[in-house]
Amino acid sequence: MSNDSREALMVGRRSDGSVVRRPLSPHLQAYDMLQMSSLLSILHRASGVALTAGVLLLVWWLVALASGPAAFAAVQWFLGSFLGLLVLFGVTVAGWYHTLAGIRHLAWDAGYGFRIEQMYRSGRLVVIGTAVLTLLTWVLAIVAWVS
Repeated sequence: MSNDSREALMVGRRSDGSVVRRPLSPHLQAYDMLQMSSLLSILHRASGVALTAGVLLLVWWLVALASGPAAFAAVQWFLGSFLGLLVLFGVTVAGWYHTLAGIRHLAWDAGYGFRIEQMYRSGRLVVIGTAVLTLLTWVLAIVAWVS
């Protein structure tokens, strides 16, 4: 019997009562972070977290809009600052990346794109598409803002 309390988490029982060791899930240290498939998967999850922060920013903006001119002016000041614009740019990148990576996952769910060369091609398309669509979004936003 082991004195390690973590051992209890790795041992289970079958329905007949016999003891069985559960398999250990691989930890992040087991993956090569520079491998495209691992990196894009991690970035897909990180972009989802960043979008959650973007939703909180949107809620802050909406609450300030409903609260009155002073609160709204404070939020608008922040969003117009260098830091605010940087945050908005990051949320835009996260939004486009998450959308394109999600479309890639839908293709995989439909059974397409599993060969290594297809996976690398679709991964490059997601990264390039994110850059192009983010820049296009900001160019259009700046043109609309100036005019």
